[in-house]
Amino acid sequence: MKGRIWTVPNQITLLRLGFLPFFLILISYERYKWALLVLVVAGLSDAIDGLLARRLNQRSSLGAYLDPIADKLLLSSSFIILAFKKQIAWWLTIIVFSRDILILIVAVVILLISGYRPFPPSIFGKMTTAVQIILVFTVVLGAAYPDFHLERVTHVLVYLVTFFSIFSALHYSFGTARTLSSPSS
Repeated sequence: MKGRIWTVPNQITLLRLGFLPFFLILISYERYKWALLVLVVAGLSDAIDGLLARRLNQRSSLGAYLDPIADKLLLSSSFIILAFKKQIAWWLTIIVFSRDILILIVAVVILLISGYRPFPPSIFGKMTTAVQIILVFTVVLGAAYPDFHLERVTHVLVYLVTFFSIFSALHYSFGTARTLSSPSS
């Protein structure tokens, strides 16, 4: 990974971060169709920046940090604004945030105790992110187009997000504890 900063993928990721305030404003004013459009464009930009980074060989250290931060900011703020608008339950938002805070605290403790050590996301972490994204998309789609009657799908997704959020937090915590307590660490 090179130390390049102004690569095309990084610029697309920064653009995606720029979409965030517009998405939040549109949700806060219940302009769900426009918010859905911004969400889709943000999702497409996420796919495009990853594809370009690989195809153009423009992977960078900044991109390795910036891309997941952009994703996490979009997801976290989506849960908060949708909870405020009573589109997602607060209990679910608290579970999602608690998981993220737990992972952040564990990462900081690891950094302080043993220095920088990369901990790539597990399959369960990736599945958690995927179901969270699908839930946010489905909720915004259902708010934009209530005639689609997505309540049952949303209900199932809420339980999936709950399960994967709790399971991946436990998996991450126990896996990290095992790694740190092994003699080779």
